[in-house]
Amino acid sequence: MTDIVNKATRSRMMAAIKGSNTKPELDVRRYLHATGLRFRVNDRRLPGSPDLVFPALRVAIFVHGCFWHRHPGCVKAAMPSTNIAFWDTKFAVNVSRDRKHEEELTAKGWRVMTIWECEATDPLHVDQLFWQIVATSPG
Repeated sequence: MTDIVNKATRSRMMAAIKGSNTKPELDVRRYLHATGLRFRVNDRRLPGSPDLVFPALRVAIFVHGCFWHRHPGCVKAAMPSTNIAFWDTKFAVNVSRDRKHEEELTAKGWRVMTIWECEATDPLHVDQLFWQIVATSPG
């Protein structure tokens, strides 16, 4: 199947996809901030620049897009039907990089959590994330 738009249009569309301050990320930040939690955003000093960082608790949170980071079993993680070899490689590199960053953070004593794009709009999932963060609190 061929693409329904030309190459330049597709390139412009793909370039417009944001890497930070996405709607799922903002939803999670808004919810956690409303609960009284304070955090840093995209701390570049840590491997992978986690989306949310709680330095006192040593908790790093990634808000992953289901498509780009391959959320297992999610309908949003569908494989494009064209240029399959390219996408296989692209997704494999993304997943490998995610795993590497998580391992590096864990080795440095950080607790790493991931919330997926499809979960970020569900207050129940974000509330579960809140309780996981609070459970790590020393006091």
